[in-house]
Amino acid sequence: MEQEKLRILIADDEDIVREGLKHVIDWNRLGFFLCAEAADGDEALEKIRLCQPHVVLLDVRMPSMDGTRVISEARKQGYAGEFIFLSGYSDFSYAQTALQYGASFYLTKPINEEELEKAVLSVREKILQSLEKEKSFSHFVEKARLAILRDLLLGNPVAESVDFMQLGLSACVYQVVLYCSYTPFFAPYRFGDLLRIANRNHLAFEQLSLDTQDVILLKGSYALDKFQSCLSHYKNGTQKGSPLDSVFITYGRPVFSLQDIPLSLQDCRQLMERRFYCAPNQHVLSYETLPAGPSSHFLADSQSSAYYSRLLIDAIQTKKRSLLSATLHNLEKSLQQTDADAETVKHFLIDIFLQVKQAVTNRYPHLSIPFDPNASVIGLLEKKNYLYEIIRYFKDQTDMILRAVGQTTNDLVFGDIVDYIDHNYASNLKLDDLATLFGYNTSYLGKLFTKKMGKNFNAYLDEVRIQNAAQLLRSSDLKIYEIALRTGYSNVNYFYQKFHHLMGVSPSAYKKKQ
Repeated sequence: MEQEKLRILIADDEDIVREGLKHVIDWNRLGFFLCAEAADGDEALEKIRLCQPHVVLLDVRMPSMDGTRVISEARKQGYAGEFIFLSGYSDFSYAQTALQYGASFYLTKPINEEELEKAVLSVREKILQSLEKEKSFSHFVEKARLAILRDLLLGNPVAESVDFMQLGLSACVYQVVLYCSYTPFFAPYRFGDLLRIANRNHLAFEQLSLDTQDVILLKGSYALDKFQSCLSHYKNGTQKGSPLDSVFITYGRPVFSLQDIPLSLQDCRQLMERRFYCAPNQHVLSYETLPAGPSSHFLADSQSSAYYSRLLIDAIQTKKRSLLSATLHNLEKSLQQTDADAETVKHFLIDIFLQVKQAVTNRYPHLSIPFDPNASVIGLLEKKNYLYEIIRYFKDQTDMILRAVGQTTNDLVFGDIVDYIDHNYASNLKLDDLATLFGYNTSYLGKLFTKKMGKNFNAYLDEVRIQNAAQLLRSSDLKIYEIALRTGYSNVNYFYQKFHHLMGVSPSAYKKKQ
């Protein structure tokens, strides 16, 4: 193929000579292709700069700039290719100058075909040997660079003589990303395509494999900004078929020295171990979501399993669906703060479920509840990849138990919903979430709520929140913005508007009045 051949440039001020040189020997057979031609010295120098030919056939006497000056200027500009000088003058001084600047041959016109072919084959051999050495050296440098990069990531000592700038590893900021397929057996988008970065010569990021994990090292503020821009683009979720839909990513803290890169990698690996705690369709985990410290860790031990199994059993026996849903929700949130590994958490949850199953079987021996055998339960839950899948199994099973022990009436269920709102108004409550918790269709629950309460869900929620805010204004010294946050309003201005609308005065005026 043409791109595999060596490039040759022919420079002569006579058209007939250039045409003759193009056909005097079979360039293709010798492994060359004509990349350009030039009719004077200026044009020859420009074509050398643009085309970087491997070989230049150069006439000594040309307009604007003679051949010796062309080779002199080309060498000054860093051109390292081969020159074969051609001249109609058998002048030794020209040959001497040409050889001084590194010309390989000096041939006199008229050109002898065999002499030219011999010269071309000679420089071709020289070029191929040089390219092979260059390739071997580049391969050696690349292997050394990857080895040094691996040592940097793992925190191994690196020789002080290493020139990180020369290796392309020097930057003002770094960030490590672990990158894998979201679904097994499906190839993810390439990282460069995800960021829309060509990454020529590893300018933006490095990519290598460590312990079967694909590790990305972002280098410089531009690469980090492009990464954050990509994540922001998908902050509201991924669409099927989108680039991020095929990958799962964890990323560590930004660091500002090569020595701190292992800290960012450590964040990534801790996050990858916490993939079990991801929400449905979650594709990214950030270092910012790591548990703050030991004080916030939840212990998945026998004492905790007994506590939660007792709560679930009480909720089942009292037929309080809202308490059951809230308990499972709290259990899931608590487990997201544990430093236990996924297998430990699975066995912890298996223990809870088997305790609940045993208690229900003992409490309602006359009921034929279609529980799975214990071995099947254990096998099923051990195979789950995510915590939310196990919690969903708990919800399905406890719903089955409630149906078996006797459903409460719709009025009592609706009372549970209102009670749940009254006790959880400070949370980010949404009608969709309540419908899921209590087993209703969202649209139906919205209509039922309006019918039962005489107002829609949002209006009732605002009333509950404002009533509790008024109570805090009367009985505490909390600042108004603190009361807003405690009653579910993250936007203080919106809190002011709602309070004034329902109470007729602003929060500050209400407080003064009290």
